[in-house]
Amino acid sequence: MSNKSRDKRTPSYSLVDRIRAWTFPKRLPAVPHHLTKDVMIPGIPKARYLVTMKEGIDNLVEDVAEARSRLKREFSPIGHKGQSPPENYLAISGGGDKGAFAAGLITGWTESGKRPYLHVVTGISTGALVAPFAFVGPECDHTLKNVFTNISQKDILGRRNVMAAVLDDAIKDSTPLWNLMGQHVNGELLERIAEKRSKGPFLFVATTNLDARLPVIWNMGEIAASKDPNSLELFRKILLASASIPGVFPPVMIDVEVDGVSYQEMHVDGGAVGQVFLFPASLGTVIRERGLWEDTERRAYIIRNARLDPDWASVDRRTLSILARAISSLIQTQGTADLYHIYLTTEQNKIDFNLAFIGSDFDVLHKEDFDTEYMRALFDYGYQRARGGYPWHKKPSGLFDPHLTG
Repeated sequence: MSNKSRDKRTPSYSLVDRIRAWTFPKRLPAVPHHLTKDVMIPGIPKARYLVTMKEGIDNLVEDVAEARSRLKREFSPIGHKGQSPPENYLAISGGGDKGAFAAGLITGWTESGKRPYLHVVTGISTGALVAPFAFVGPECDHTLKNVFTNISQKDILGRRNVMAAVLDDAIKDSTPLWNLMGQHVNGELLERIAEKRSKGPFLFVATTNLDARLPVIWNMGEIAASKDPNSLELFRKILLASASIPGVFPPVMIDVEVDGVSYQEMHVDGGAVGQVFLFPASLGTVIRERGLWEDTERRAYIIRNARLDPDWASVDRRTLSILARAISSLIQTQGTADLYHIYLTTEQNKIDFNLAFIGSDFDVLHKEDFDTEYMRALFDYGYQRARGGYPWHKKPSGLFDPHLTG
């Protein structure tokens, strides 16, 4: 056989091509760009919102109107008439193991007797792991305390070999975190979430669609109430995706459909697009334009699982140290911008703004990620601050004051 004939019958692959074919994780095709807005979650058509698109806002407005009707039905048997009862919103930020602060604060909030009934709970990253239990109510406080005071690094991430950064989709394995969620995010929890959702409240979790580079807000109450046989697995996948730091943890592949054709979306940490969220800034405007706005008392509580003052550190002159420090600075700056964005949104919609964060007075040494002793101390810090009546900050001004305490 001539070389010319052999070239026609057998393509020539480079070593890189062969490594890619042999070892890289496989996936179904990504959703084509022009079909992004038409994606459906099989069996759960109202599972999520693409809030950067008009269609996503329209769907959210419809669901808000429907939830308001459920809320009124819930209150009418006890004699409530007129405008809707006061509404309370809770937004829980990312922050890795600093989620212990939110867990402690929420638990102490219950102990203070001042924790309100929550109508909307949102979560990103570690906040997404806290949000379902905060949404259900005080009966889940023991779970928050158990998880955030007893876990360690081995309960969150697994090791991979040194070539994982080149040949795999992340340098660490998230199987331990998936297994941990399996112990606490179960059918019983979904039933409780579905029950509360039936009375009107919303539970939202944000992830990042890495293919489309878009934020996705998931209606976790709708998923829990769907009775779809895959709802529990999807619920867990979304929580895992929201907490999956790109490059550190593997992305989570979500099965979707467009006109009966199967695709997969790659989802990662919601923190890739924001550290904390309440609701889209345009939501209130659209509701007003459609004559659906109701005047009632509204309060927003924002828990930022981070310090807001500059966290000084001497940086080693090494590539990884410099990159890590730069990324952490970017996250802190993004988180600050998110707080200002939420504050302006609440001002526009006449919502009472309340902010909690880790104060500069918390100075326990952070030895490594998911250090058990550090998380216990941080949980107790949040718990004690809230138990005595947390001094919620009414505006995010002065965030760069190094003397700020939470």
